Amino acid sequence: MSRLKTGRRSDIPPFIVMDVMKAAADRAASGADVLHMEVGQPSTGAPAGVIAAAKRALDEERLGYTLAMGIEPLRARVAAHYRDRYGLSVPAERIAVTTGSSGAFLLTFLAAFDPGDKVAILRPGYPCYRNILAALDIEVVEIPVGPATRFQPTRDLLDAAGGAGLDGLLIASPANPTGSMLHPDELADLVAYCAANGIRYISDEIYHAISYGVPEQTAAAFSDDVIVINSFSKYFCMTGWRLGWTLLPPDLARPVERLAQNMFISPPTLPQHAALAAFDCREELDVNVARYARNRDVLLAELPKAGFDRLAPADGAFYLYADVRRLTNDSAAFCREMLTATGVAATPGIDFDPVDGRAFVRFSFCGTTEETAEAARRLQTWLA
Repeated sequence: MSRLKTGRRSDIPPFIVMDVMKAAADRAASGADVLHMEVGQPSTGAPAGVIAAAKRALDEERLGYTLAMGIEPLRARVAAHYRDRYGLSVPAERIAVTTGSSGAFLLTFLAAFDPGDKVAILRPGYPCYRNILAALDIEVVEIPVGPATRFQPTRDLLDAAGGAGLDGLLIASPANPTGSMLHPDELADLVAYCAANGIRYISDEIYHAISYGVPEQTAAAFSDDVIVINSFSKYFCMTGWRLGWTLLPPDLARPVERLAQNMFISPPTLPQHAALAAFDCREELDVNVARYARNRDVLLAELPKAGFDRLAPADGAFYLYADVRRLTNDSAAFCREMLTATGVAATPGIDFDPVDGRAFVRFSFCGTTEETAEAARRLQTWLA
C-alpha cells in the first residue's frame, strides 16, 4: 500500500450524473439502445453561426493566450446582452469570461470567501456547488426546500439557516434539478435581504432563456453587488466548448482577474472567438427551446400514467424532478433497474439531495420529442 499522502480536499462525493452517463455509455457499447434523460446536455450542437465563426477563427486567428478576463470583443458582447435582454447598462470591465460556469464558480468562490465562511445553498440543488465549496473549506449551509415553497427559499427559511450569520447565498433560477424559478419580486426580496444582512448573493442564471411562460429576471437588475454566473452551455448548446462568464461586483473584478491569471492564464481561445456569434443565433436557438417545451408537455401528460405523478414545478430549464417514494425508497437502485429494464437513463435524486434524494429522480428532456415520447411509453409499460 502506498504511503504517499492524498489531499483531503479530493475527498468529496462524485458527481453522480457522470457515473450514470458512464453506465449508459457501457450499455450503448454493448449494443443495447439508450434513451438519454440523465444529463443536462442539449441534443443539438452549437448553432450554425457559431460553427462558422469557429472555422473563420481557425483560418484567421493565432489562437494564442488571451487576456485572463477574456477577449475584449466578447466581454463587450456579453455586456450588450444585458442591455438587449434586460435593459441594463453593464460595463464590460465587470465581465469575466471563464472556462465554463464551473470556472466562474471556482473563481468567484475564491475571490469572495475565506475558509470557514458560511455559504447557503438549496437542497435539492446542483451538487457541484456543495462539492466545490467543501473542497475550498467553505462551510456549506443547506436550506431544505420543497413543494410548499415551490422549491425556492423564503426569508423565514433564510432566518432558520442562520440569516445574518451567513456570508453567501447561492440561488439558481431556473433551478437544477427542479426547474423552479423565482418570480422577479421574490428575487428582488432575496437580494434586498442579503444586502441588509451583509450576505454575498450569487445568482446562477445558466438556464436563462429556457423558460415556459414565466419571465426571467437577472439578479443584476436589483443590485450591482450581486455575482451573476452564466454559461454558453445550455441555451447556446455549447457544452463541450467549455465557456461561461460572470458578471462581477466592482470590488471583485480585479481579485477574480488575479486568480484567473494564475489558475487558468486565460479561457480557451477558439470558443471565445466562436461565441461572439452566439448572441446572433437566437432564431435557431429558440427553435430548440420550442422543442423542449413540447417535450415538457409530453412528459407532464405521460409520466403520471407511469406513476410519476408528483413533480416539481418545471418553470424553466429542461428537467422534471419526480417524487418516487410511492415506487421506491432507493432512487439509485431504481435508476439502475430502469436503465437495465427499459434503456431509459435518469439521474437519482441523491446527486442533488444527500438527505432526501433517495425519494426523487430527475428526468432531463432536452433530447428529441420522439425519444422523449418513447421513453415515457417504455416507463408506462415497465411500471404497468
